[in-house]
Amino acid sequence: MKKALFTLFITTSLSTFAQSPDWGKGASFFVENSGTFSDGSHAPFWLTANRYGLSSVERNSGYVRGGVFRSAMNDSTRRWDIGYGADFVVPINHTSDLAVQQLYADVRWLKGVLTIGQKQQPMQLKNNELSSGSQTFGINARPYPEVRLALPDYWEIPGTKGFLSFKGHIALGMYTDNRFQEYRARGFGDYDQDVLMHTKAGYFRVGKKEKPFNAELGLEIASQFGGTHYQYTNAGYLVTKNGRSLKSFWHAFAGGGSDSTDGATRNNEGNMLGSWVLRLNYDTKAAKYGLYADHFFEDHSAMFHLDYDGYAYEDGQMKKKKHRYLLYPLKDIMLGADVHLKQFPWISDAVVEYIYTKYQSGPVYSERTPQIPDHIGGMDNYYNNAIAPGWQHWGQTLGNPLYLSPIYNEDRQLQFQCNRFVAWHIGIAGQPCKNLHYRLRASWQEGLGTYDRPYCNPKRNVSLGFETNYNASQLCKGLSIGAAFGFDRGELMGDNTGGMLTLRLER
Repeated sequence: MKKALFTLFITTSLSTFAQSPDWGKGASFFVENSGTFSDGSHAPFWLTANRYGLSSVERNSGYVRGGVFRSAMNDSTRRWDIGYGADFVVPINHTSDLAVQQLYADVRWLKGVLTIGQKQQPMQLKNNELSSGSQTFGINARPYPEVRLALPDYWEIPGTKGFLSFKGHIALGMYTDNRFQEYRARGFGDYDQDVLMHTKAGYFRVGKKEKPFNAELGLEIASQFGGTHYQYTNAGYLVTKNGRSLKSFWHAFAGGGSDSTDGATRNNEGNMLGSWVLRLNYDTKAAKYGLYADHFFEDHSAMFHLDYDGYAYEDGQMKKKKHRYLLYPLKDIMLGADVHLKQFPWISDAVVEYIYTKYQSGPVYSERTPQIPDHIGGMDNYYNNAIAPGWQHWGQTLGNPLYLSPIYNEDRQLQFQCNRFVAWHIGIAGQPCKNLHYRLRASWQEGLGTYDRPYCNPKRNVSLGFETNYNASQLCKGLSIGAAFGFDRGELMGDNTGGMLTLRLER
């Protein structure tokens, strides 16, 4: 029996390594040069947003970029494969003088992929080219290094005959913007150093892939933890070292624990947030239609819309005494619809989205006390946190860019100063001829500031961005030329008008 098992092991191992990939086969490289020129206080919003933090918000900026990539999905007939990417940027008038945009290795085994390093990850259940962005895992900020285990494509769960499928990921990473945060905020506000990040997400598809109709339901959760928080005071900085023990890692993964600043009322350790996401798909010969929703939450009350409120003071302690709960209404949500027209290249894709974030569990926050035992969990303050850097990296939001990123703040504070707003967004893309592709994105927004720092009057804004990309391979193999125009009008972003020119050579 042992001899048979040993023979099986050797045979399997030799078979596996006989399929070893050619690490150079399927690799590609590119060089890119881009410049943005504009007037106003900033570059136009849709010339900078949802570009993985690469474009600067400054009026005039540019970069030279180059990289080499190989996909681990080159040959699906192999049991395993290797992928990699190296992507370096020399920016002008940006947050740094040299940027490692991507540097990673992918190892695929069957459908699973292990990623080690810094890699741009796409949004899930939304159109990456046209959507305003996911509320939790967006494409607006620079990526950060992480160890990530993922099922990037749906895996059919055995025994369901293809009716139920699953995909998702789990990851542990770390921030890379220590110097930026200290330079930007020191002497003006709070900042953080050496912050860790844990993310996870799972998505179920109900319905067979080949059928016209299916539904996708997912949960996205993130936790910022560890690191050191520097709280700005008139007497200097108050330093808080957050936990980095094994318990802290466990609390980031499963929830629970508390922070040293919590006092008598315990919250989860670190900054936990996430989204419930839903998408309905209907596919026909002429078009593919989609409806989707993205509900963001900062705590358990917003996650489940239910909060316990049956406390009473007894024997010197606040105890759970009654079966009483608060039910929060579902007001804050992102709703969207998209369509892909299969036989009309002039307008091949279109998106419309509505976002409402004004409620945030209500305008009242009350922790239980001996005098007032009621517990009301309002004023959620989306994307901000008292002991974590908020939902941003290098000053750009990790979620939806309509939450105006801290990089825009004139007072240099790393806080989201307008997280209560209502917005409409549209996107259109097409390819009117073989070598020409375009996309248009436009949004209208009315912002109220935050609960603790509201605007005296609502601030409104209109932003538009129009881009074209021309395949100029007849001039030079692999050459493409991109041109873009954008503008902002309103009190929220100011009046900005500008353009962008990009040359890219890819082989």
